[in-house]
Amino acid sequence: MTESQRPSGEYPMYPSYGNGDAAYPPPPSYQPAQPIATGPGTTVWPSGNGGSGNGSGGNGAGGPDFPPPAPQEPAAPRNRARRPVALLAAVAIAAAIVGGGTATVIEQLTGNSSNSASSVIPGTTVSQSSKGTVSGVAKAVSPMIVEINATSTAGESTGSGVVITSDGEVVTNNHVISGASSIKVTLSTGKTYTADVVGTDPDKDLALIKLRGASGLKTATLGDSSQVAVGDQVVAIGSPEGLTGTVTSGIVSALDRDVTVAKEDGSGQGQNGQGGGEQWPFEFGGRQFNGDTGESTTTYKAIQTDASLNPGNSGGALINMNGEIIGINSAMYSASSSGGSSGSSAGSVGLGFAIPVNTLKADLDTLRAGNGS
Repeated sequence: MTESQRPSGEYPMYPSYGNGDAAYPPPPSYQPAQPIATGPGTTVWPSGNGGSGNGSGGNGAGGPDFPPPAPQEPAAPRNRARRPVALLAAVAIAAAIVGGGTATVIEQLTGNSSNSASSVIPGTTVSQSSKGTVSGVAKAVSPMIVEINATSTAGESTGSGVVITSDGEVVTNNHVISGASSIKVTLSTGKTYTADVVGTDPDKDLALIKLRGASGLKTATLGDSSQVAVGDQVVAIGSPEGLTGTVTSGIVSALDRDVTVAKEDGSGQGQNGQGGGEQWPFEFGGRQFNGDTGESTTTYKAIQTDASLNPGNSGGALINMNGEIIGINSAMYSASSSGGSSGSSAGSVGLGFAIPVNTLKADLDTLRAGNGS
């Protein structure tokens, strides 16, 4: 007799009728039994229909049939196992994509890109790495500052100017070119041009000249003088005593100084035929400096600086550390020319004045129209 492969207690026991025979309901109609996998390497067959028990899953010779166990789905556990793996893979891919995007955003926000070192400050030509240095400002702005030689009946005067358009518009002081019969302009490269007066405004001590035949010139960026604060570091560039492209630096010493200067024709500032020097006279606080200003004068609000200014700096640029023009240098104090002084020293002693660039910007249309003279 073949042993039954049915585990003990696997199927419910049915009550007897009292005569020792087990009672059970008649077998239901179903398809021929299929092998049932209960685990790796094990197959259980349902019992035969009262057969002799020659099947591996029979319940003995002549044993009664019983309802087979519900078929199990062997693939289900493996399917459930695969789903988390697939889900984890999808999450990993999504995380990689998000992580890459986050890195890009962080790189953009922090500027940690390979091109950040070569970026430039908007509106200027000062590189990011040179921002805030005198050498960086000087290198960027010097090509836009020119030397002006004006010849008049009173002699020859030397001043400076700032290129503001690529076709050769140059801003300077009115007193630099006032009464001139000819004007020669020298670029930082040494190239020279003849210039014509476009317009002057003696009341603001400003003038606009135009270089003949010029094109493709580097132009200066005009800043905002209303943002200037006392203590700001500044750079001055000009041609003092004919020394083209001289760079000095200092700070803004004061704002809104009422400076009075002469505006009559023929009172050119700079160096004369002796190569020396009468200084451009100005008044401040009711006192005269560097000579008599005369009867025809004008007063403007000036930026005071301790950056060294000397004869020839007039019309040049006062520049902030972003490389923007914040003022047009116009007057300076010279100890050798002060009233009652017998000292022989000449030059700046830390008292220089510049016309705010916002005054220039407000006056450009008037100058270009040839008005004000």
